[in-house]
Amino acid sequence: MKNNKKLWVLAAGLLAAAMPAFGQGKDWALYGGEGGRRFSSLAQITRANVGKLEQAWRFDMAEAGDPQTHPLAVGGIVYAYTPGLDTIALDGATGKLKWRFHSGVKAGGPQRGLSLWRKRKERRLFAAAGTYLYALDPATGKPLVDFGDGGRIDLRAGLNRDVDKISLALTAPGTIWRDMIIMGFRTAESAPAAPGDIRAFDVHSGKLRWSFHSIPHPGEPGYESWPAGYWKTGGGANAWSGMVLDDKRGIVFAPTGSAVSDFYGADRTGDNLYANSLLALDASTGKLLWHFQGVHHDIADRDFPSPPVLLTVTHNGKRIDGVAQATKQGYLFVLNRLTGKPLFPVTEMPVPQSELEKLSPTQPVPSLPAPYARQHLSEGLLTNRTPQAHAWAVEQFRGFANDGPFPHMRLGQQTLAFPGFDGGAEWGGQASANGILYLNANDVAWTGGLADSAAVHGAGARLYQDNCAGCHGADRKGAPPAFPSLLDSKLIDGQMAEVIRSGRGRMPAFNFTGEKMAALLTYVRSGEDKEMAATPAAGASPAYRFTGYRKFLDPDGYPAVAQPWGTLSAIDLNSGAYLWRIPLGEYPALADKSTGSENYGGPILTKGGVLFIAATLYDKKIRAFDPRDGKLLWQAQLPYAGNATPITYMAGGRQYVLIQADNARDKKSPQGAAYIAFALIAKVKP
Repeated sequence: MKNNKKLWVLAAGLLAAAMPAFGQGKDWALYGGEGGRRFSSLAQITRANVGKLEQAWRFDMAEAGDPQTHPLAVGGIVYAYTPGLDTIALDGATGKLKWRFHSGVKAGGPQRGLSLWRKRKERRLFAAAGTYLYALDPATGKPLVDFGDGGRIDLRAGLNRDVDKISLALTAPGTIWRDMIIMGFRTAESAPAAPGDIRAFDVHSGKLRWSFHSIPHPGEPGYESWPAGYWKTGGGANAWSGMVLDDKRGIVFAPTGSAVSDFYGADRTGDNLYANSLLALDASTGKLLWHFQGVHHDIADRDFPSPPVLLTVTHNGKRIDGVAQATKQGYLFVLNRLTGKPLFPVTEMPVPQSELEKLSPTQPVPSLPAPYARQHLSEGLLTNRTPQAHAWAVEQFRGFANDGPFPHMRLGQQTLAFPGFDGGAEWGGQASANGILYLNANDVAWTGGLADSAAVHGAGARLYQDNCAGCHGADRKGAPPAFPSLLDSKLIDGQMAEVIRSGRGRMPAFNFTGEKMAALLTYVRSGEDKEMAATPAAGASPAYRFTGYRKFLDPDGYPAVAQPWGTLSAIDLNSGAYLWRIPLGEYPALADKSTGSENYGGPILTKGGVLFIAATLYDKKIRAFDPRDGKLLWQAQLPYAGNATPITYMAGGRQYVLIQADNARDKKSPQGAAYIAFALIAKVKP
């Protein structure tokens, strides 16, 4: 471990010299930090004193939900979201509410951050609710009416689609470049979905400055990787997880997700550029500089799930500016930032083929680093928590199709996805210093399958199967706790309709009104169909539909694979070698406290030599680790699960570590949401 400590000392020195000028390093003014490295130059909290952290304040939001927010902190003020997606400003030293902006838009679900534009003394805070992007005065929270239409723009506009038939929302904030804000978005994962155009808007007027078509139009590179004319009707390939800016070079790096439909793509033959790709775009014009596709013709929802990380490594004796992109399938791609060429060899690995559609014969696999999540499930990797759980898992396993990290779904049979549909890596991102990447990952299995769409008759049934069954199952029973059953929902029709229109948690919003909404609600409630004047045409649906996400859990609700079920790793990207890997998280009911658990949210790193992370789902703790060797330095109990990425900042002369926590992913626990700040124990006057 001595060499690891030398690397860390060098990292701290280099990054302290490069700390951001704005706020003299006291602020957290950028989503994910500079270059997406989630690094702070603050050092009041150190390895030596981190054990003296205590809760400094707590702001309860008096509502439930899962905004998953990674806030901003500027000049001692914290900017964040509530579960209902009100934007709030809190005193960073006390947690006292300074102002609250309620847009009037019914909204919910993930809203992971905000954007701050600044020039001299002018400031603009960009926040989102539903389909709208707002420009707010950071001092008051009031909309700046010169932006768009009275202070907001509708991101559905300008996408060559009927705005009443598509839904979209922001899960990550826009990226500021000069006088523009560059936007991606989240959209539906089945048709109709918005095309994933990446767009830049003027920060003052809200007018469109440029647009990049992630589903290429005629004459644009990549057009041949789709069926002719697909750009007119296709959707997805969207940059939902957040972007990172190389400010020196004016390059924005945008990772994209899969095209719709996620699990069956016979209508989109070809490699489908620029879905599942890392794009390097000229931030001034939107021109494509290079791309790297991580999955060709994705049919397993293998989105690039987190923003990339910009870092500099020593490779073959030379210092090279690189970009590291994590994946759901457990691979880490490390690329030259200027050319997109892999720094470690990438080979095209043959993959199993489908009888239902033409797939890519190969998929890209990096030689280094080794995968941070397991790729192939076997009977030897099934749970041994109890003999009964193991026997059950073996019986189930023998009935699954098993393709490895690039699965395709079958008719009438469940197919394993390992890592699961939630990764591998997820949206929380990674932290980095001096070419060392700190990455948390899930290591559990899921399953899924396909069913014949022709077997679905009636308007309500078809609307449900096309839009809802992927999460709630063809039988409406869901896959609790991640995807609730609809058979025993306590919501009345008006409440359910509001959730459908506004979205909740990982569920996107859907623009159903009138007869469509009535037919859907009738089917959800009773399983019966309600007649409509115009029944959706059967041909509008793909031939096969996804039957629903299912976690591979044993009868007691624990992962049916061997532990660890969640990990935290330190990877030296100078060499591609792992420095350490530890289980992350616990199940409180189990005597074994080294199982690891599902985790959502990411780490941050400080000059004081501390790695902070919450993320774990069931033990509801925030932890501090020594980045040199993974040793646990401190932990604290949270009121809810810290399923977000923390920040650190200075206010009133004290360094704070702030985390947003909620129990939206753990329905068996009391629901609620709060921001909790920690600081060193204040000196008590005699």
